[in-house]
Amino acid sequence: MSLAPLLIDVRSAAEFEAVHAPGSVNVPLPVLLEHRAEAASKLRGPVTLLCASGARAEEARTALAGEGFTDATVLTGGVNALEKEGGAVRTSGTWALERQVRLVAGSLVLAGLAGGRFLSPKLRGLSGIIGGGLTVAALSNTCAMGSLLSRAPWNRVAHEPTAEEALAALERV
Repeated sequence: MSLAPLLIDVRSAAEFEAVHAPGSVNVPLPVLLEHRAEAASKLRGPVTLLCASGARAEEARTALAGEGFTDATVLTGGVNALEKEGGAVRTSGTWALERQVRLVAGSLVLAGLAGGRFLSPKLRGLSGIIGGGLTVAALSNTCAMGSLLSRAPWNRVAHEPTAEEALAALERV
């Protein structure tokens, strides 16, 4: 009998609280990277890693493979694809970080255009800066605005798991 894969979500605790796959455990990527050897030693059987889109999960898979654990796969498209395709997810009332980024970026572009029309043409540069930032984010598969927004008070959870708690969740019962 083969074991069902352990689902490990490597997003932040706030992202995990906003939306996650039922039965998944939250081990934020910074914790996993810092304690990769201990994490790899605790894992027994197949593991499926997931994040928002797959980039952080792939980073986690590479780190675990470097420690000798090779029975990990990455959920292609991450939680975003799972949710989009009608997969089972649990959600809270908090907006996903990606949605917050779209709201802030769109608002800043709109403010830059309106300010450029009614206040000073120089304010149109704000729209260009945001467009450039979004281009860099797409090309590098990173997001500085998302990183900043993740530190906002409304994106904090009451309890951020400690390394010990996160690693303990990796042990199968």
